Amino acid sequence: MKQNSKWHYDEFEQVGVDYTDLQEVQAYDLRMQKLRNIKQECEYIRGLIKTTSSDCILEIGTGTGELALDFSAYCRKVIAIDVSPRMIELAQKKAKSQNKSNVEFQNAGFLTYESTEGFDAIVTQLSLHHLPDYWKMIALRRSYEILKDGGKFYLRDVVFPAQIKDYDGYFRKIISGLRKVVGEKIAEETEVHIKEEFSTLDWIMEGLLKSVGFNIEQANYYDGFMASYLCIKKEHGV
Repeated sequence: MKQNSKWHYDEFEQVGVDYTDLQEVQAYDLRMQKLRNIKQECEYIRGLIKTTSSDCILEIGTGTGELALDFSAYCRKVIAIDVSPRMIELAQKKAKSQNKSNVEFQNAGFLTYESTEGFDAIVTQLSLHHLPDYWKMIALRRSYEILKDGGKFYLRDVVFPAQIKDYDGYFRKIISGLRKVVGEKIAEETEVHIKEEFSTLDWIMEGLLKSVGFNIEQANYYDGFMASYLCIKKEHGV
């Protein structure tokens, strides 16, 4: 999808935390190493989508490439994309230092990546919220189209529950909890996220996934604001 119309959303325009800044990207990478059990996370997702050695997998929003590099040891090929050139640069350095030859990093996103092959699975975490809801739908439609029949789509992102009555109190609780558990920096980034980014509501996210053709096999909501979805592209004629 070439962004050649004036009304097309520019997914390369910075929203929220500035990940065009190399120091911010390096700091992000260090925070993720400390905050997340990346090995366990990768094992869980690989098991969920049932990764095989013949699979070709796309990761959208790879960040600094940790998941893509892990997956490359268990499948035929990984293509990993991100709209931040600095993220891609750091991921490529990691791949080179680890002698990874079957993982390819590209500076692209949901709306601009052009596929030359079908994928057995697509994984995306904490990236779709950078797009407004209409463009989320376009992004999901494009993801659906480049999956093989029967292919898996795994999405994890910030999703807000629709049944909340006092959102001011709800957000204050989230920010206060993060400040206590993971520190001031993450709490500040969450405030920026709520103010400037485009996380949506649970019923909207499920509706978007279904509207483009996905079957939702699992929908999990946890920590009060996180959600994950395992979706399947219907096989032709099923």
